[in-house]
Amino acid sequence: MTTERRLARAEFTLTRSYPVPVERVWGAFAEEQQKLAWWGAGDSMEPGEWTFDFRIGGRDIAEGKFHDGPVSRYEATYTDIVEHIRIVTTYDMWIDGAHMSTSVASLEFEPSTEGTQFTHTEHGVFFDQFWADGPNREQGSRGLLDALGNYLR
Repeated sequence: MTTERRLARAEFTLTRSYPVPVERVWGAFAEEQQKLAWWGAGDSMEPGEWTFDFRIGGRDIAEGKFHDGPVSRYEATYTDIVEHIRIVTTYDMWIDGAHMSTSVASLEFEPSTEGTQFTHTEHGVFFDQFWADGPNREQGSRGLLDALGNYLR
């Protein structure tokens, strides 16, 4: 069987208002134990490899197997970090060992009268059989930001 070679692009911006100070939201990304508390698929996934290296040039890895489903692997490199202001990563995703996508994601933290205005912007390239998965990435990112909101409460 041959794989059809296709390429698709997707981009989206998600904004959330969290009723806590920027330092609290920042810590949820910058401190390993906090990130472990909210990142990922929760009970829907059996955790696998985890690496956390929060610094410019550092790499994060999060791998897990969905119950009765595929293995998902996330590998990110931090390309820019400005404390309490922004985080920029490039990251790749694999499903059952097949390279699914490469993305650039920027996370912005801005103080507001309600707490923190948080903006996640992502530009992704999806490969071959995953060419139509851009909307799923946005949905997955929405789920992560909802999990973050629940954690911060």
